[in-house]
Amino acid sequence: MWRAVVVTLTPEIFPGPLGVSVTGRAQERSLWSLDTVDLRAHGIGKHRAVDDTPAGGGAGMVMRADVVAAAVDAGLSRLGALAPETPRLCLSPRGVPFTQAMARELAEGPGALLVCGRFEGIDERAIEARGLKQVSIGDYVLSGGEIAAMAVLDATLRHVPGVLGAAASLDEETFSGGLLEYPQYTRPRTFEGRDIPDVLIAGDHARVSEWRLAQQRALTRARRPDLLTFSEIDNESETE
Repeated sequence: MWRAVVVTLTPEIFPGPLGVSVTGRAQERSLWSLDTVDLRAHGIGKHRAVDDTPAGGGAGMVMRADVVAAAVDAGLSRLGALAPETPRLCLSPRGVPFTQAMARELAEGPGALLVCGRFEGIDERAIEARGLKQVSIGDYVLSGGEIAAMAVLDATLRHVPGVLGAAASLDEETFSGGLLEYPQYTRPRTFEGRDIPDVLIAGDHARVSEWRLAQQRALTRARRPDLLTFSEIDNESETE
């Protein structure tokens, strides 16, 4: 069973969308499990404080290192013998970009421990002391790491064996080959004057494959040229 442990100030919002559709059904079939650790339970003093003013001054509040570390330790204890080999992620806009390749790599392991930041962020000492890898789901700032944690888990769980009914579909998804996915069509053949491309209904599978690859390259060049490698650019040039 693939195990997820989420350290958060708002455990009540989990599993959220992870509890429905394919991931929800997979959870019911015990293909993966989800535990949450409430950061507030490890807060300091009568009011269970989890944050304090930033050292050096500035706006907002910073999550305390001692509180975060204690919550992470509690999460690791729930993982038991799996703790040493379980990746520890901290959701942060200044982290490395989370990718499809990272999702596949996570799915191949025993699970993941995810720490959701709030306020102005987490005291850097907790990140260093507990070996947290900072990851980002995009170049924008959210109110907290919970939505990002759900995105990471959803992307990862789809690669856990048995979660998807048609595992072969993973091979043709966006980013799977380093390119965006080709356009998809289905019935009706004509919709508001727009037809399904003839090549898709002619029955020539070789031509369909060629058309789809050309569409992938064109879309990636137009929308995400940063994904194109030199070899892919060379291949495009040879076929133009």
